[in-house]
Amino acid sequence: MPKYQFHCEIAPQYLPEQSDPERGVHAFAYTITISNTGEVAAQLIARHWHIVDAMGHTEEVKGLGVVGHQPLLKPGESFQYTSGARLRTATGTMRGSYFCVAEDGERFETEIPLFVLDASGAGGTARTLH
Repeated sequence: MPKYQFHCEIAPQYLPEQSDPERGVHAFAYTITISNTGEVAAQLIARHWHIVDAMGHTEEVKGLGVVGHQPLLKPGESFQYTSGARLRTATGTMRGSYFCVAEDGERFETEIPLFVLDASGAGGTARTLH
């Protein structure tokens, strides 16, 4: 088991009630579960996102914490949150990383795997690519 490691599970969802396709507004929610799969307690400090729509328009988002939190996770603990994104197109992708600091001062990044936002399909849910 790596000493410093977080793992992310993503569940994206299309939000038709908050979307207006005729005006180029496609709203999505995503729920992320972050788990400390390492050996040392660590805190999520910041996030960095790359959001790309189907036309190639890219938005880069950086900020402290996630939804107002900077969770400290002991080995085996998890933190779950839901946030959202709006695209100009009915499909797109998101990927990113979390900057983390372990209790012993070690700094590391956790990759947020690429996932697809897709307004079409069964229930409007999207898939995570690994």
